[in-house]
Amino acid sequence: MTDVIDLPVKDRFHLPEGVTYLDGNSLGVLPRGAAARAAQVIEHDWGNELIRAWNSCDWMDLPRRVGDRVAGLIGAPAGTVTMGDTLSVKVFQALSAAVEMRPDRRVILSDAGNFPSDLYMADGLVRHLGRDHSVVTPAPEDVLAAIDESVAVVMLTEVDYRTGRRHDVGAITEAAHAAGAVMIWDLAHSAGALPVDVAGCNCEFAVGCTYKYLNGGPGAPAFIYVRPDLADSIDPVLQGWLGHAAPFEMARDYRPAPGVERMRVGTPPVLQLAVLEAALDAWEGVSLESLRAASVALSERFITEVEARCPSLTLASPRDAGARGSQVSFAHPEGFAIMQALIARGVIGDFRAPDILRFGFTPLYLDEGDVVRAAEVLEEIMVTEAWRAAEYQVRGRVT
Repeated sequence: MTDVIDLPVKDRFHLPEGVTYLDGNSLGVLPRGAAARAAQVIEHDWGNELIRAWNSCDWMDLPRRVGDRVAGLIGAPAGTVTMGDTLSVKVFQALSAAVEMRPDRRVILSDAGNFPSDLYMADGLVRHLGRDHSVVTPAPEDVLAAIDESVAVVMLTEVDYRTGRRHDVGAITEAAHAAGAVMIWDLAHSAGALPVDVAGCNCEFAVGCTYKYLNGGPGAPAFIYVRPDLADSIDPVLQGWLGHAAPFEMARDYRPAPGVERMRVGTPPVLQLAVLEAALDAWEGVSLESLRAASVALSERFITEVEARCPSLTLASPRDAGARGSQVSFAHPEGFAIMQALIARGVIGDFRAPDILRFGFTPLYLDEGDVVRAAEVLEEIMVTEAWRAAEYQVRGRVT
């Protein structure tokens, strides 16, 4: 058994000189080894092996192999997670399967703060089902009270993307099951950020992305978990050829593969999966409990520093560390411009409308010095009102 290592492990990542990176909750940094793996796949596997690489380099098994490694980070048994497609596609897969599991119910319950794409997927599914389903979105704090016998599916993101507020996975899953509903958890801001136990909470489905805390790179493939006792009975709506029991029979009729493999859709993104597989090496010896403790310590220090230095910023995240994920958000009417001024000075966080400055804490490559430096730079911007400069008012396509 590998010994648990101390955090951070900065030598496992490419960290640009002069940059303090507090945006790993949006896009993780480049792990060392990932670029070399990409080059190997391009130059050797694809370049020399060509189409033979599907067998000789075992490309076809990447979704399962990488899925098992992700499973270890979300408390899932081997063989219950597969990779591919985008998170929105995986949300749709889980949601469409879950609705069919409760054919006599018509409510999909989420919350008003959920990530828009999850809600768009739910709205689109409801529109095309044409069976009088509805998507109900109470305030996050009212979700528990809204779970009743009319609910077919509860679909929630554990950690809120704007504020970092955290749902109680155990209590909500228990309430959903007590009411006879199916539970789907979106772990986009949980996987790699804090300990997750999908098997322990007994949820039916979990989905998530891998380009945030798992450092898989831009556009890295998403994952889907299906509880093993259900995996052979769910009926996929997206019946892709690689979810077929025997894809190279090229049969006219769809026959679902056993287990979670039926949730594969199209050709796996080999380059992205290979990079992600190499990126996951950075987790060797890392205890998620230690990671969480470090995240809380960094977050608490940041809140203390910012509130002392920048009184005009308002904490938008829960003050209780146990009630938030691995990010801290502050609100200010000029939040966009303030964030642009920070980025220009080498402190990278991000902005979410209408007024949220968002900072992610990734203890694999952040330490206390990084946190204090970020607060010092933020203080300078607020004291001098540097954010008023014209160049910080210009909005690009991505904010």
